[in-house]
Amino acid sequence: MKRIFAFVVMLLTIANLVFSPTALAVDIENGAKLFSSNCAACHMGGGNAIAKEMTLKKEALAANGKDTAEAIVAQITKGKNAMPAFETRLNPEQREDIAAYVLAQAAKDWK
Repeated sequence: MKRIFAFVVMLLTIANLVFSPTALAVDIENGAKLFSSNCAACHMGGGNAIAKEMTLKKEALAANGKDTAEAIVAQITKGKNAMPAFETRLNPEQREDIAAYVLAQAAKDWK
């Protein structure tokens, strides 16, 4: 009986994870708009107007350890060096949308 109960609990847990909406659902179109209004001044076309080597191109993101949504969100949130923190200007969902947009554009080489 204990095995059956444990099995049912496990199945319900898996079903909940698979069929529940994700809390991290991102909106790339919104990310594009937010990028345009908050990031493009320094990062037009995936470049970097301040630090030329710190672009948003796929290779540079990987080389700098910023090739995951989590790493990009952390950078947007806290900033670093010349990049300001956007923790108070953008909410968590907006930062996730921008990160998804950056990764999508990097995969397309910003074309």
